[in-house]
Amino acid sequence: MGEAALVTPLKPAPVVRVRGFYKRYRKYVAVDGVDLEIQPGEIYGLIGPDGAGKSSLMKAIAGVLSFEGGEVEVFGVHVDSEAAAEKVKGRIGFMPQGLGLNLYAELSVEENIDFFAQLREVPPGLLTQRKRKLLAMTRLDRFRDRPMKHLSGGMKQKLGLVCTLIHEPELLILDEPTTGVDPVSRRDFWAILAELLREGGITALVSTAYMDEATRFHRLSLMFGGRVLAVGEPEQIRQVVPGSLVEVEVEAEPQIEALQRLKKRYPQVEAVGPVLRVFVQGASPEAARKQVATALADLTIKAIHTTDPELEDVFVALLRQHKLVGESAAKATVTSLADPPASGDGVAIEAKDLTRDFDHFRAVDHVGFRVMQGEIFGLLGANGAGKTTVIKMLTGILPPTDGEGHVAGADMRRARQAIKERIGYMSQAFSLYQDMSVLENIRLYARIYAVPRSQLKQRTDWVVETAGLQGVEDRLAGKLPMGIRQRLALGCALVHRPQVLFLDEPTSGVDPIGRRRFWDILVQMARVEQVAILVTTHYMSEAEHCDHLALMHAGRIIADATPAQMKQALQQEAGQLLAIATDQPLVALKQLEEAGFEGVALFGKRIHLLAKDPQQDRRRIESLLSEQGVSLLDIHSRPPSLEDVFVYRIMAREKEANSQ
Repeated sequence: MGEAALVTPLKPAPVVRVRGFYKRYRKYVAVDGVDLEIQPGEIYGLIGPDGAGKSSLMKAIAGVLSFEGGEVEVFGVHVDSEAAAEKVKGRIGFMPQGLGLNLYAELSVEENIDFFAQLREVPPGLLTQRKRKLLAMTRLDRFRDRPMKHLSGGMKQKLGLVCTLIHEPELLILDEPTTGVDPVSRRDFWAILAELLREGGITALVSTAYMDEATRFHRLSLMFGGRVLAVGEPEQIRQVVPGSLVEVEVEAEPQIEALQRLKKRYPQVEAVGPVLRVFVQGASPEAARKQVATALADLTIKAIHTTDPELEDVFVALLRQHKLVGESAAKATVTSLADPPASGDGVAIEAKDLTRDFDHFRAVDHVGFRVMQGEIFGLLGANGAGKTTVIKMLTGILPPTDGEGHVAGADMRRARQAIKERIGYMSQAFSLYQDMSVLENIRLYARIYAVPRSQLKQRTDWVVETAGLQGVEDRLAGKLPMGIRQRLALGCALVHRPQVLFLDEPTSGVDPIGRRRFWDILVQMARVEQVAILVTTHYMSEAEHCDHLALMHAGRIIADATPAQMKQALQQEAGQLLAIATDQPLVALKQLEEAGFEGVALFGKRIHLLAKDPQQDRRRIESLLSEQGVSLLDIHSRPPSLEDVFVYRIMAREKEANSQ
């Protein structure tokens, strides 16, 4: 009896154990001394920008990359040679970074799956069963015969996941699977992982550059520059840097004055649409609110409240603490060259019934919207929604089938050259000359845009100051960090002082401080220089910065409002967003899905759903979970995100189309 009492259950061995991992590419150190443990049945996250070392670490764990130092153990096997890697490869599913890079463009959806099944020696009987299940789960069953090259980005990623899962691996390694895909496909992706976790207890290692995905993981490592800054559950990491987040809205006119005043006192301040977000480190919510209110005492404050800091706020604070990014990178000042450009009636971009057909396919269907001078306007939509086609028509690159448009006072049909002189354009791909220096790139674009020689030095100096390029003027563009490269590209697009700026997913892969610095510039260009800015993005946190949004689906605009109005409309139509914590989240997830609640999704150990009658639904949820022996630990309402809006609107349209 006494001996039996001493026996304690053994803790399961980690699926992955990494100690002192070190990887170098010639003289460049990619990963430096990383430790990591992943437990069975866990979704573990690696979060960080491009160049953080995520991919190198994942490839080594998958057994496809050698390394110079440390230990990597997978399923109890030390992966230190090709022979050792072969012992565990059959139990691993690895999906590399990049849309569809592990797929074959000419093969159909089904042919790709069959090819990977053959590689993995999946028996024909099992293949039919697994294929049916995975195609249904990913909603690709209607596209079996479509060639991979004709799939959208989100569909390519889901097909890549199916091919990775076809042999039913025990460990899934997914390198940035949601980068470059729309929010609906991202939500699908996480729903698939939750179902795999529930059904088979699969273990997953997932990397992402999206900070807003942090709550999806059980545990995570924050990475930057090849090192780990913090490890733990999302809530634990939020406590690493104590502080409070103050959100304040002032009258529109002095917003820039308020922003600059707060930046002098606090290192972490950003403008997100009409709201200024201030992270006050080490202060209680009430003390933080009072400090910010005092700093803005002589301005008219429309609203002020405190909230919990996001993981991105903590990440930025950690980067500052570790002195990994200079303080100057967080500050922005735009010096106006002259009076703001004349804006006429204030309308910078106007689209009226824009339509574009390609053979028998209508890519854009009677689209109309307005962008005012000094406004930041976001054009959102999945791949293939028609966003790029709209921009090509407005900039005179592509003639419309029908409709009309005006940009900076010029008719897009008849004044293409005038439009090009009045706009700046920054593409998603880095479009500058990598073997030229920063100053050489700026001067080249100044000549392309016909900046007068007498103004060349003034404009060049202005771009350097505005884009925060002091100290790197003589460095080659190709050698710059991603964030600085993007600011250089923005500066080159602004060198001729355009009235209208078009940006195509401008901050993909940029670290949080670099992204905030970039948006500081955009906010001040809009507010000070009165530049109209049209942004296309998949990044919902980025969409929050916009004054106004248009959501496109299948060539049409299905919502056109401010971010706040879109969220309010969602709550009125679909209900409040509830966050639910239980002792058995996977069991609870299944019960709530089967009960028919709207928008049920797993976020780490919590479940989110939409409730039309919050009080009644709370009682219903508690009763439902109690019947299944699940303890309800916490339930509270929270504001919906733009991702919630996007997913709800697009899914509603898809349901409507399928029912017709």
